[in-house]
Amino acid sequence: MAATGAGKTMDKEKKYDRQLRLWGDHGQAALEASRVCLVNVTATGTETLKNLILPGIGWFTIIDGGKVTGEDVGNNFFLERDSIGKSRAEMATECLLELNSDVCGDFIDENPEHLLEANPEFFRSFSCVIAAQMPERTLLGLASVLWDYGIPLLVCRSYGLIGYMRVVVKEHTVIESHPDNAHSDLRLDRPFPALAAYVDAIDMDSLSKKDHSHTPFPVILLKHLIQWRKEHEGDMPKNYKEKGVFKEMVRKGMWENEEGPGEPEENFEEAIRHTNTALVPTRIPSEIQTLFEDEGCRNLNAESSDFFVMTKALKEFAENEGKGALPLRGAIPDMFADSERYIQLQNIYRDQAKQDASVVASRVSQILSSIGRPSHCIPEEAIRLFCRNAAFLRVVRTRSLEEEYNPEKACVNEMGVQLENPDSEIALYIMLRAVDKFQQQYGRYPGYYDDQVEADIPKLKACMCGLLQEWSLTPYIKDEYVHEMCRYGGSELHSVAAFMGGAAAQEVIKLVTKQFVPFNNTYIYNAMNSSSATYTL
Repeated sequence: MAATGAGKTMDKEKKYDRQLRLWGDHGQAALEASRVCLVNVTATGTETLKNLILPGIGWFTIIDGGKVTGEDVGNNFFLERDSIGKSRAEMATECLLELNSDVCGDFIDENPEHLLEANPEFFRSFSCVIAAQMPERTLLGLASVLWDYGIPLLVCRSYGLIGYMRVVVKEHTVIESHPDNAHSDLRLDRPFPALAAYVDAIDMDSLSKKDHSHTPFPVILLKHLIQWRKEHEGDMPKNYKEKGVFKEMVRKGMWENEEGPGEPEENFEEAIRHTNTALVPTRIPSEIQTLFEDEGCRNLNAESSDFFVMTKALKEFAENEGKGALPLRGAIPDMFADSERYIQLQNIYRDQAKQDASVVASRVSQILSSIGRPSHCIPEEAIRLFCRNAAFLRVVRTRSLEEEYNPEKACVNEMGVQLENPDSEIALYIMLRAVDKFQQQYGRYPGYYDDQVEADIPKLKACMCGLLQEWSLTPYIKDEYVHEMCRYGGSELHSVAAFMGGAAAQEVIKLVTKQFVPFNNTYIYNAMNSSSATYTL
């Protein structure tokens, strides 16, 4: 049995190799434990689900009370001609389950609106709900229920050549935000005792040429920084001119033989290249300072999330043992050095990071006891992960759909500013809202019938003007947008649906793994010119 289990683990590692490099074993475990609900079998919805099933979500449920039509078969790859007249939810589920044997799924052949009214508790069990092409009234009802339960909602739709997504989540915490351009945490401006002792024990003048040319660049920089600070009353190189002088000082430290300077040493060149980033003063990022003042951190209770319990402990560490700094990250970058000294330096940073995390863990334990929770209910591994990413923590809180759709609470200023550019994607958002208003009023989408395209143009324009009037906005929106929306006739093009399905799946993965930062809160894609934009609405 043990061999079989090991074999399955190996198979999964091979199967999911690339994505494991992105979000790790723990991210994959979170993905496999997730339960995702898709409301409505549309091309956009099934494309989204496809891109979640392939990387291995745990379970999915499809809710749709409709029957497969010829129109569905024409734009949805997961519905076949033989399925016409059968349950749309059942047929899509059967096709989607063929994509990945590790994933389980079921369906409910019922109108989502009826299910929402009869059993709103049904939605409480999901990690995330995806609403595809939902009418406005039903969407607002679903969003309200999920908001109260604290379950993330992703609204996605394709309308002709326009794609739309909206993330609705009351509070979403991110520990591993994976920033693109994070500087290494070397602490050269405030070296901890073990690092200072290690560097002090190295006498560069007595090293052989080989050892001299393979000394890790942090050692080189710290040695010269100590010398600089002695000559400048303890100050760091501050401006461009001083950093230039410092780089020249480092350059003069290269190996010299009896005839004078030798060939340039790669490790010294590396030190010079890293000067600007390695000498950035150690400080707590403004985003983390804001988190320390967040209500969730300041007013802890037994219901507080693990994230804010650890944030409180992090704050106490920074104010005491950290002396104004966060726990050491414990990782060093690749560099030109011999293996022995690279490993020595790596271990020094790792040991200090473990010590810092241990102090934070003690504070976490004390805080848990003070709020009436078991003192060890947060695993040490989770605390170490939190400390490694302490500089990159994020909290995303979006506005509710109810607020957005309330004219008195709408982000009118944001829309007004964006509409100063007549080609802004915000105009497409307004047109989508106008389309929904048209659908509520006439029971169909504008241009749905070919012989009514021209007649629907003034009706849709009236709906658009009504919205602008509600928001007290006067900017002009091009008539060509109104004409295009009527020509689309509520159609869902598969090419646009496929693009939106890929983008939507990424956001769901961010939400269920709690890695990477989801957008806040509205995304518009314009397939006419391949442009896109995000807005906070």
